Amino acid sequence: MNKDIIKTNEQYWNNHADLWFGATALPEYGVHCPTEDDLHLFGDVTGKTMLEICCGSGHSLKYHADRKAGELWGVDLSSKQLENAERYLSENGYAAHLICSPMEAELDVPKDYFDYVYSIYGIGWTTDLDGTFQKIASYLKKDGIFIFSWNHTLNYCVAWSCAERLTVIENDTLAMSKSYFDESYFTMPAHDGEIVLCNRKISTYVNALAKAGFAVEQIVEQTDEATMSADGDITDKQKKAKMLPLSVIFKARKL
Repeated sequence: MNKDIIKTNEQYWNNHADLWFGATALPEYGVHCPTEDDLHLFGDVTGKTMLEICCGSGHSLKYHADRKAGELWGVDLSSKQLENAERYLSENGYAAHLICSPMEAELDVPKDYFDYVYSIYGIGWTTDLDGTFQKIASYLKKDGIFIFSWNHTLNYCVAWSCAERLTVIENDTLAMSKSYFDESYFTMPAHDGEIVLCNRKISTYVNALAKAGFAVEQIVEQTDEATMSADGDITDKQKKAKMLPLSVIFKARKL
């Protein structure tokens, strides 16, 4: 666990939580990718115990509550995010056990307890992938399901605008300038602050899941049909999404 990186990212989210209120939450999994309404990765969650890692403003927790999920738990690095989540859930008649902590830490949550642990565009923030996956496995019941989404690795290897400072689209051609194999941490400006991330290979996620005792059941790396069929005056981001997946989704089962 890299405390300096965690502190930097925590400060960003505490300062900018309101800007991301409701962003990238179920049924959405990410940028220009199929939704839960398309994929049905969760299935029937009636009465199921749910733990969300990086629960943000609570919108994905509400999504499951609306579908009659049982006990709801959420973990987030940012106290401001959790304040927003608690208020949002309360306004909609719901409540959840909310814990302010890095996902890498030893969490005060029950072991072998949850039917589902999930994270919507959150897992990639971890500074200890192996340790985080091992902890998540310990929270799940046998045969429990772990679902998470994140930026597809290729999304950081090519760019859709000059602002990303990696490459540009010219004549609808993407030039790759960042190595797929580079998993070093990098600092990225964000609004009036900065965040620290690393870009992990798909195999890194799969191998970490296997090491933690998961069997991968499904990997989704595709662009949604609406974007693929879009034509005419489309954005650079849509052009990029028609050529490569911007997001990736994993579904794994605890053995």
